[in-house]
Amino acid sequence: MAGSLVVLTGASGAGKTAIARCVEAKGLPNLQVLFFDSVGVPSRQEMNEQHGTGHQPGGAWQRAMTIQWMKRIRSVLDAGVCILFEGQMRIAFIHEGLTAAGIGHAHLILVDCADDDRARRLTVDRGQPELASIEMLNWARYLRNESLQNRIQILDTSSITLLESVQLVLRLLANT
Repeated sequence: MAGSLVVLTGASGAGKTAIARCVEAKGLPNLQVLFFDSVGVPSRQEMNEQHGTGHQPGGAWQRAMTIQWMKRIRSVLDAGVCILFEGQMRIAFIHEGLTAAGIGHAHLILVDCADDDRARRLTVDRGQPELASIEMLNWARYLRNESLQNRIQILDTSSITLLESVQLVLRLLANT
């Protein structure tokens, strides 16, 4: 029996990595937590040189890596392992990757938050004020609109605690 797949996407500062790390810390049997960025993120110039500048926003590199990740994930799911996959990916790229890998079902969640919460988390909590930019706010808005258009669940971490977010993800992994 194939394992279940929950995918967390969202812009920086929304809380997706915090949620995934808390789920991972539980050390649950038959569950792998995977992080998109573990493949390493090249510079924008390297991305463009390797994959071109198409498929904006997100870019051709993000698209290629999302498809590659889904192909890797497929073999783990086929072994009956449940997966929580976290990263900044367009919904369109996730759908394309699922199709390319032959994964028939996954639960996608956009982890999102209010702009002022995102700015505080990036600037104060993470000490990365350079990420609290208009580009990040636009990226968050893009992902929010893409999720609404595709009827993807949005988890607003401005109005829910980290523990509640983790519990929701664990329920989905158990029921997907």
